[in-house]
Amino acid sequence: MKTKITSLIASVLLMAASAGAATFSQTTFDNLNAAYNGESNAHNRYLAFAQKADSEGNAQVAKLFRAAARAEDIHRNNHKEVILKAGGTLDEKPLETVTIGTTAENLAAAIKGESYERDTMYPGFISTARNEGAREAVRTFQFAVAAEKEHAALYQKALDQLGNNEAATYYVCTVCGNTLVARPSEKCPVCRQPSDKFIIVD
Repeated sequence: MKTKITSLIASVLLMAASAGAATFSQTTFDNLNAAYNGESNAHNRYLAFAQKADSEGNAQVAKLFRAAARAEDIHRNNHKEVILKAGGTLDEKPLETVTIGTTAENLAAAIKGESYERDTMYPGFISTARNEGAREAVRTFQFAVAAEKEHAALYQKALDQLGNNEAATYYVCTVCGNTLVARPSEKCPVCRQPSDKFIIVD
């Protein structure tokens, strides 16, 4: 009798897990994996850009690249968590080779990448996930796109001021990756978590 009950519980749990996974189409799983790999590459690329900025004497820009890299790492981990929780398979690909230019060229490349994610990639992913009711996918995509908007603006300002960059401290929310130059007084404006979730990235 005990064996039958245990088997029944296992079956129910399996059915529940399958039901959770069924709310995500293969397209959304593919989009989550594309976002996961994209954020992995961005994290790696920005760390390389930070080293270049430091070597050229652009310490403030290097700080910005490291802050953005930390945010991309948070996005990557959020995407991974959603994939696995929904019963999907993580399709981890090798990191791309990083092309490193001057700090100005690296900032321009970063602006281009963030603008694509902000204007094209994530909005498309969000639309697909929302249409199928994949709320956790929508949430992780929305967290990422909000941060990409900030990154694009911060990179543009850094490029405009290059060589005479204003001193700034960068705060990154460890829940959603939101990147700001001032810690919120109470809650993160993106994920609504307490402001103590923010860390300083130097």
